[in-house]
Amino acid sequence: MPKVLIVAATKFEVEPILKNYSIDANGNGLFTAQNGDDVSVLITGVGMVNTAYQMGRYSHNAFDYVLNVGIAGAFNRNLKLGEVVYVIQDTISEMGAEDGEAFIKYSDLNLGGTNVFEDDSSINNSHLNHLTKVKAITVNKIHGNDSSIKKAIDLFNSDIESMEGAAFMRAGSHLSSNCVQLRAISNYVEKRNKNNWDIPLAIRNLNNFTLQFLQDL
Repeated sequence: MPKVLIVAATKFEVEPILKNYSIDANGNGLFTAQNGDDVSVLITGVGMVNTAYQMGRYSHNAFDYVLNVGIAGAFNRNLKLGEVVYVIQDTISEMGAEDGEAFIKYSDLNLGGTNVFEDDSSINNSHLNHLTKVKAITVNKIHGNDSSIKKAIDLFNSDIESMEGAAFMRAGSHLSSNCVQLRAISNYVEKRNKNNWDIPLAIRNLNNFTLQFLQDL
């Protein structure tokens, strides 16, 4: 089996994977399989800063594949709750400037660099090829207000949002040429209502897919 790193914000999002590879993860950090497989799991903590920090700690390591797995909220109502999607573009949407009621995108500030990150992996995997490819935004504050949701959709036309994805895509290229962000839809982006969420379904589907994906590498 190739050398694989799985990056997740929280332990509970990857519990079945940890169990499958006999990985004992306590707290944040890098944990390795105890069953002989060359699989490691990096638990980063929630958010862009934690993700960037933890991945930076291990940037001297090389992996054949680096996967970011987690749950996400969907702007796109064509996506089903529990559906696993493949993120091919991710944007740090809050990077920019306010000008009264208007928002100036980072690309229009002429500050150099970028806040948009593209998937450039060349993985040919039958499971991966059948996933819906989506655009994402990464946020510090999950959207839950009708006005801000509409503004985000108008500005970025993204399918989903998470709190770590763009940081992973920025840092992942230093760990492997094969970086993939996989998300499972736990809820739709709307006024916060946990009764409409299905986190258990999203986590179950996400882990089942990831284990199948790894078995075919």
